[in-house]
Amino acid sequence: MARLALDQAPIVSLPRRFLCSMPIWGVLAGLLLVIDGDSLLRSRWHPGTLALVHTITLGVLGNAMFGSLLQFLPAAAGVPLRGERLGAWVHVALNAGALSLVCGFYLGSSVLLTLGGLLLPLAFLAMAGIILPAVCRSAGQRLLRMGVGASLVYGLATALVGGALALCGSGRLSLAMPKWVDVHASFGVLGWVVLLLASVGRVVMPMFQGTGVPPVKWHAAWLGSVVVLLPIAAALRLSGMNETGLPATLALFGMSFALTVAWLQMRTTQARRGPLWWSWRGAAFALMASVLALPWQSHAPLLAAALALGVALPLLVTGMALEIVAFLGWIELHRRVGRGVQLPGVQRLMPARERGAVAIALAVAGTMVVLATLYPAAWIARAAGLLQCVAWGGVAAAFLGTRRRVQRFLRDQANPGR
Repeated sequence: MARLALDQAPIVSLPRRFLCSMPIWGVLAGLLLVIDGDSLLRSRWHPGTLALVHTITLGVLGNAMFGSLLQFLPAAAGVPLRGERLGAWVHVALNAGALSLVCGFYLGSSVLLTLGGLLLPLAFLAMAGIILPAVCRSAGQRLLRMGVGASLVYGLATALVGGALALCGSGRLSLAMPKWVDVHASFGVLGWVVLLLASVGRVVMPMFQGTGVPPVKWHAAWLGSVVVLLPIAAALRLSGMNETGLPATLALFGMSFALTVAWLQMRTTQARRGPLWWSWRGAAFALMASVLALPWQSHAPLLAAALALGVALPLLVTGMALEIVAFLGWIELHRRVGRGVQLPGVQRLMPARERGAVAIALAVAGTMVVLATLYPAAWIARAAGLLQCVAWGGVAAAFLGTRRRVQRFLRDQANPGR
């Protein structure tokens, strides 16, 4: 705890509202699979598939990353944020926009698609307005600040392109859909999610997993290459000059990130290999498998996406979210209980067995989604959906369990004689 700037951490409710929204979206993704079965796992252009993908990318990953950033930057990276009062409105805009977009795809509603296409860029723009000025003003940890700043720019670009595509779907704009969808997906997965995880991981992996850190020159070269090469590959894809450069860029940087995570984790002692370590370990290998599946797109068009969005990225962000929610409970106790009182540790607020069970459940549910992609059958897809509902219900139960333990400790302090 000594390394964390508790006085700079935001009010607990701000990041927690984002993180506690994650499992709701995860259950919704499971319900979509239960209702529609294997029809969602056959084509990337199926309306239900688009709804499912955005349920995960915006609902699960979006809430996880927004909430984690709002907690991580001030408390762990020493980057004080301003304009936190906008956070509640960002949460509303993100989730209302995501719900409008998902329902618009699923129901074929041009009105909902338009609403989602307008709200989501506003949410990302407001988030960038909260974080980017603070990142630019702060000193130290240049690689972290550059990585977070670049990822936010890519996130905003992803939202803007996505908003334009939503307007295309509603008939209010005309774009070359396949090309722009590829750019939208590449900016979102590599530029927003992977780049942010790689930047934040430089701090959180040594802090929570006991790993080393990659050499500064290597990390700087990797970061600079992503920032430069991804827009070039996107421009070539849009111009029609090169269709392989964009997937090759995704494969190169996705594989290098996964290999780096696996390599750094090899130095972790057995005592530090807890649920978070295993979550990131499994995610790294799933991401490697996703990259290796890219050449097989003609045989299994959604296999790479199922490995990345169904297994790797949810494990990465949920592993961190579990740690953050437990730490938020500790911060709440630290702020509300007087000095001289022994507080329960983070491990007591969310025991390792709970976090481990959640990680296993997510891994099993994600593996079933991959199986349903390889062998499209309604019963397999519906079983995968049920497992998703159970796994994300487990995430919600772990979050609520931490909340109950915090409230119980506060009641015991208020009524010591009872």
